[in-house]
Amino acid sequence: MNVLLLKEPRDGESGLDPYIKELASQGHKATLIPVLSFKFVALNTFSDKLFQPEKHGGLIFTSPRAVEAVKMCLEAEERREEWNKLVKDKWNKKSIYVVGKATAALVRSLGLNPLGEDTGTAEVLSRVIIEREDTNIPPLFFPCGSIKREVLPTALRENGVPLETLTVYQTAEHPDLEKNLKNYYTEQGTPASIAFFSPSGVKFCLEVVRRLSGEQIAQIKFAAIGPTTQDAMTAEGLCVACAAEKPTAEHLAAAIAKALQ
Repeated sequence: MNVLLLKEPRDGESGLDPYIKELASQGHKATLIPVLSFKFVALNTFSDKLFQPEKHGGLIFTSPRAVEAVKMCLEAEERREEWNKLVKDKWNKKSIYVVGKATAALVRSLGLNPLGEDTGTAEVLSRVIIEREDTNIPPLFFPCGSIKREVLPTALRENGVPLETLTVYQTAEHPDLEKNLKNYYTEQGTPASIAFFSPSGVKFCLEVVRRLSGEQIAQIKFAAIGPTTQDAMTAEGLCVACAAEKPTAEHLAAAIAKALQ
């Protein structure tokens, strides 16, 4: 059956996207349509902070995009050299927190040792940080996107863990989103299942999906990558058929395959 994945392609992945591969192994044909576009901002400020690890108690990454911003700060050869010789080891003496395996893999490619890749959500990660960190540390540094949720900053603030945030990328709707969705429906018809990967994906896609699906929307099995996205879908009145137990390709494919049985 046809499955529509409303997500960005995996960065740095050669070959097939893992979600498409996993669904194919379950006998389903998945198509990926990117929902978001990203613009990097404040990279000079970000770079300065990255090269002063002594001023911070650790790092927090909750998205692959924030790690991509680090890579952009290291594009100049002398910066990369300084990072490899001096800076990354100083950060590795502190805690580098991440949500999810994709972000953890990118953090490792910078030579950093991530903690918390199995947490899966900002809520769970914030509990890990609160358990591990003292309130008298220098602030943890959290590079983030323009539409980050306040779950993690609020939890840390309420528990007295110092935090400094910096917006390093802005998120907007992908310019070709509506056109790509229309083309998909024209060529393949209404999919058996549609998977959402973020609350912003729900915000940007749902109206178009409803319009294109018409009465057939009742037959679509809607899937969520995790609880946050599921909540956003439910808030919009969608009936969520399944959610991944963990935010991985294996777990989502298994959930969708079960829902489509």
